[in-house]
Amino acid sequence: MNNLTIKLGIVDDETLIVSLLSSYFEKLNDFNVVLTAESGEHLLSQLESGQEKPEILLLDINMGGMSGIETLNHLRKKYDDIQVIVMSSHYKKNFTGFMLKNGVAAFIPKGISPQALSDIIRHVKNHDYYFLPEQMEVVRKQISSRSPEPILDTKKSLSEREIDVLQLICQQKTSQEISEKLHVTKSTVEGHKRSIFAKTNTKNIAGLVIFAVQNEIVDINNLNVEF
Repeated sequence: MNNLTIKLGIVDDETLIVSLLSSYFEKLNDFNVVLTAESGEHLLSQLESGQEKPEILLLDINMGGMSGIETLNHLRKKYDDIQVIVMSSHYKKNFTGFMLKNGVAAFIPKGISPQALSDIIRHVKNHDYYFLPEQMEVVRKQISSRSPEPILDTKKSLSEREIDVLQLICQQKTSQEISEKLHVTKSTVEGHKRSIFAKTNTKNIAGLVIFAVQNEIVDINNLNVEF
């Protein structure tokens, strides 16, 4: 297994879906299914027993017993390094804000094709998040029109270079691509990213995008949200 292989977990209370998805992804050279579970309880039990952690987890939101939302809350408290892609057979785009607020890397309808799903997972691996175009429009509308105009503290405000980095992050550039664009080292970019997270009080890339839109650092209409 090379470093480019994506370690994947699948959680769904429908055994057939778990089996079919596992079989599909195991046939792809850049995926390795390291964990499967048929409930939130089963997932957490495996993680607590030392089962290899996935980098990205496909999580069904509509499960018997512990719901997907409850499972997500447990993951965020103890396994926040796992990127979660939530799937739902009751997908509604207006749930997007809630999902982003709770650290979900992508929110997708359960009936999506396997090819599209694998592309989304790769996108999350490379860029930390994935938005459907319709979801970006929802995010824009869910930002309150009464949101206060930002009052910038010069000690806490973003520097010009940090704004450059944030804008490139919103264009879904990787740290390596940003370093090449700005002619700095990758470690310098990572340092800027840590500083941006601290100053904006955000925890993930999706949060940075919302911050950038809300503070008019980027224009939502110009965001590249497709592959």
